[in-house]
Amino acid sequence: MPLRAHLLELRRRLFFAALGLVVGAVAGWFLYVPVFDLLQQPLRDVAEDRDTIVALNFAGVATSFDMKIKVSLFLGVFVSSPWWIYQLWAFVTPGLTKKERHYAVGFLAAAVPLFLAGAALAFWALPNAVRLLTEFTPEDATNLIDAQTYLSFVMRLLLAFGLAFLLPVLMVALNFAGIGRAETWRRAWRWAVLVAFTFSAIMTPTPDALTMIAVALPICGLYFVALGVCALHDRRVDRRRRAEGLPGLDGTMPPPPPEQEQPA
Repeated sequence: MPLRAHLLELRRRLFFAALGLVVGAVAGWFLYVPVFDLLQQPLRDVAEDRDTIVALNFAGVATSFDMKIKVSLFLGVFVSSPWWIYQLWAFVTPGLTKKERHYAVGFLAAAVPLFLAGAALAFWALPNAVRLLTEFTPEDATNLIDAQTYLSFVMRLLLAFGLAFLLPVLMVALNFAGIGRAETWRRAWRWAVLVAFTFSAIMTPTPDALTMIAVALPICGLYFVALGVCALHDRRVDRRRRAEGLPGLDGTMPPPPPEQEQPA
């Protein structure tokens, strides 16, 4: 596919993804109140434990309205996740055969729960992060947190973990598209582990190593599961190519044809 066609396809997929996000944001608009109460719960817990004021502050006249729009869009990302994840799959793997495109069902079945699981893991770590970051407030002081800043912090945390859990699925998608072989991912496993623990240390600003390890281990586990899936797929592709008389993508040559007996 030429570059112009790739760019047109990218624009098309982004348009469809944005359309799904808007539809999801409309649904998020009606879920604003319970979700916003849920986002405030870590602050309420800290305020109750320390018997002090820790609350969100709406600094401007239109801040509450702006907050509702942002939370709706934030929820739209999760509500429409099956749709925009499919658009990502459709753009990354346009060259698959008709049979291989059936893997889209398995891709979505794995990608959507993983994205939501990553966000759930981040939400599990959120109370510890809020507790740590508000510990520096002096005694007898009031901690009024800007609502926009707090929302941006929560959004970055949940989306970062959700996308991190999608990376192994993207590895498999690239492998199925013939872009990255399992050997490439295998050689990079040390860097993958290092990046996973570094990411966890940055995104979970808590003083204990247990939280960092609890966050990093699932990411590492998903990486190695994806590596195993890529290895199985590469083996199947190489076996099929050798059966067709072509060299495998790993460089192995097909067996020579059996010699025919010469007539007497």
